[in-house]
Parts: sequence; structure tokens; C-alpha cells
Amino acid sequence: MAAQTPHYSEEAALSLTLAIVAASQAPLLLLDGDLNIVSASQSFGQVFELDVDRAVGGPLSSLGAGEWEMPRLRALLDATAAGDAPVDAFELDLVRPGRSPRHLLIHAQRLVYLDLENRRLLMSVTDTTQALADQKLKDEALAENLVLLSEVRHRVANSLQIIASVLLQNARRTQSEETRAHLKDAHNRVMSVAALERQLSESAAETVQLQTYFISLCDSIAASMIADPQQISLRVTGEGGVVSARISVSLGLIVTELVINALKHAFPDGRSGKIVVDCQVHGPNWTLSVTDDGAGLLAQPSQGRIGLGTSIVQALARQLDAVVEIKSAHLGTSITVTHTQVALVQDLPADGNPADGQAAASL
Repeated sequence: MAAQTPHYSEEAALSLTLAIVAASQAPLLLLDGDLNIVSASQSFGQVFELDVDRAVGGPLSSLGAGEWEMPRLRALLDATAAGDAPVDAFELDLVRPGRSPRHLLIHAQRLVYLDLENRRLLMSVTDTTQALADQKLKDEALAENLVLLSEVRHRVANSLQIIASVLLQNARRTQSEETRAHLKDAHNRVMSVAALERQLSESAAETVQLQTYFISLCDSIAASMIADPQQISLRVTGEGGVVSARISVSLGLIVTELVINALKHAFPDGRSGKIVVDCQVHGPNWTLSVTDDGAGLLAQPSQGRIGLGTSIVQALARQLDAVVEIKSAHLGTSITVTHTQVALVQDLPADGNPADGQAAASL
């Protein structure tokens, strides 16, 4: 024998609906087309300290001390009842006498069911007051930390400049040419790192615009190491882009090392030339290159360009999961550091596999 489908009366169906609304853990109101309260969840009464049993049958505007009488909210609910559009995440501040204001998110949807003559709206309310307060505390803490970080970097830059001055004084006093060269080399590196820290101390943001950052950094390097700008030029090109402050520190150190190396070794015997720092950022992918038109690596002794500076660049690149590539000829050297997080379609070969150079450094 086939099972009989149980028959529910209209009264039973309405009773079930009201029971579901009343038992909801989320603050809910069931409204009719005139915005009178048909049912309310107990959680609504608990959150807003209202007697929901007494509220049923009365208009929404009569809740509490009349704080729910808001023309903008009523207009939105009237439009939803007419079938125009649902209310989706409408923000409002509920101001109640003698109580703290609450920030609310309102969602409202017209219910579509068999009895089209009797319009019904289901309105849910989310209290986001505490969440906003927590976010504000986090933002304030972050802003305070950024100020402290900026102050620390400023102090570090000052300390590094003092150290650089001591190194330079010692270089002038020593009688050994080799020792003098090492001290001057250390002085230049310390001054470059000091310039890097000073640049970062002047930015309180979590991100850094690379082109502006590199221009300022290279200006500092040029001022301390290039005696005649007409003989050797240093410029920054490329579209640049925005990266996190943490990544910008490593990139700044890479630029510093590569530019110092080029200034020390690319232009021997008073040779003139130019150095170009280029940076391209495409989302999570970026490419940084330092190119000169100097003597090239083949003209330099093995202990020259491939030394401490290159070792530092290699270490920094590994920390950034980047690939270093060195190209050199008789007329110049180009060192490129590439970070590829997302392989672009145009960068893939015909077989769709990334090139070996994307996985390992070529040095």
C-alpha cells in the first residue's frame, strides 16, 4: 500500500513557520506588508533587551522607545515588500536612550509562497558593534607599531652613519693601502644601508612604491660614491610597482650591493659609463635588474665582481625565492633577479612546462 502524504492545514503551516522564527539563534523578525511584527525570535529580544511577545502585532517603529523608526530603513523595507529588491547588508546605527549606540547590518527578503495576497518579509539583524571595536583596536595597535618601527629605523640609520664616519676616519689614518680600501668599502656599504633605513623610516605604510624608493636610494648612493656625475650616471627605469615593506628591504639591499659592485669594478682607469636600475612588477611576479656598460666581467679578476657583493645578492635572492642571472660581455654586465610566483601564459614554452631557469639560479 502506498504511503499517504500527511495533510497539513494552513493553520499548522503558519504555526510551524512562527515556531521556526521564534526558535532561531539569529535575531529575526517576520513582518507583514505594512511592517507590522508577525513573529520575532527570542534571540532578537535577548540582543536588544525587548519583550518580543508584547512586540508581536505592533509596528516595527514601536519597538523599544521608538528607536527603530528610521525613515531610510522603512523606505528600504517598503521597497522590498513591493518586490523591488531585497535589503542586502544595510548598515545603520541604533541609538537607544540611556544605552550605547549599536552598529547593525540589516538583511531583508520578501518571502514567496502560495498566499500571495499576504506579503511577508523576513528581516535578520547582525550586531557588528564589537567586531568594529576590535578592528579599531587592531588598527590603532598597528598604527602605533608602525610609528615605533619608523622611530627604530631612524635611530638605526643615525647609528649606522656614526659607524660609517668612524670607518672613514680609520681609513684616512691607516698607512696600508689594502686596509684603507677595505675600510672605504665597509664605509660605503654602511652608508648605503643607512640610506636604506632612512628611506623606510620616512614611510609609515605597510607597502612601498618601488620606483620612488629606488630613485631616492640611488640618489643617496650616487651622492656618496660618484664624484663626477658627468662621467658616471646612475638612473632608475621601469614601471616599478608596490611590494610589502619586508620585501622592499631585501630588494633595497640587492640594489645597493649591485650598484656598489658596478661602481667599484665596471669603470676602471677613469672610464665613463652609465648604470641602470630597472624594476618591473606584475602582481606577485617581479623582475629587478642592474645593468652597466662598463668593462664586463671578462676584463675583471676573479676576485673582483664575483665576490662578497654577489654572495650577498645570492643569499637575499634565496630568501625571496628568486632567481639570479648574470650576463656579461666586453661592453657591460647585466644582473637580473626574478621572482615568479604565478607563471604567465606568454612565459611558458610550447609544452606548458616552466623553463629550468624559473626553478634554479644561473650563476
